[in-house]
Amino acid sequence: MEITGNTILVTGGGSGIGRALAERLHDRGNRVIVAGRRRAPLDAVVAGRDRMAALELDVADTGSVARAAAEMAERFPDLNVLINNAGISRAEDLTADGWDLALAEATIATNVTGVLRLTDALLPRLRKQRNATVMTTTSGLAYVPLASHPTYSATKAFLHSWLQSLRHQLRDTGVEVLELAPPYVQTELGGPQQATDPHAMPLDAYADEVMALLEAGDTPDGEVLVGRVMDYRTAERDGRYAAAFAQGNPS
Repeated sequence: MEITGNTILVTGGGSGIGRALAERLHDRGNRVIVAGRRRAPLDAVVAGRDRMAALELDVADTGSVARAAAEMAERFPDLNVLINNAGISRAEDLTADGWDLALAEATIATNVTGVLRLTDALLPRLRKQRNATVMTTTSGLAYVPLASHPTYSATKAFLHSWLQSLRHQLRDTGVEVLELAPPYVQTELGGPQQATDPHAMPLDAYADEVMALLEAGDTPDGEVLVGRVMDYRTAERDGRYAAAFAQGNPS
């Protein structure tokens, strides 16, 4: 991925990892469009940044994606980087009599269908650009699930597999396909308490390490992996999967 001179769309750009990366990419001379469902956080991100714009977008809504794609084509015809970062995460008790399947369906609609829908809408245009990138946020939980968040973990495993196929199919085009797999990071993805959890990686440290990897082109097999996620990424390969699962899911 070229680190400067791009026009970049970041979904889930109003907070957390999306905002942190959007700001850093903007600081490196890119035009950045931050997208999300709520306008106020987006406006806070773009305030005072003249090459940054806000776009209301709900990736789980077909009409919203269609409207956003049309607006992008009109306002930002040189779009060449899509960062699929929007996602939701909720705990689920699958043993409860009142388990709410709707929660699982909503997670899939945003984390999986939303990524596929937006990528489908923008990929034809990206393929026309000289240097294009699709980067999608997965998770260390794609490799070792968190049992209390079964659907979230499964959606990230789906994306990990799907991105490998997408990368293979686009191998002879100008579109690079990257997977961004964070560890547990201090954001509010899992609730307000996560943002200050000392066991989570500080957000600024995570975003800085990601930027360093992108700048160095250190993305083996199209994966953007900071040091703190490697134990999960290599657990199965190194025969440590059972131990890693037990550590992340104590009895």
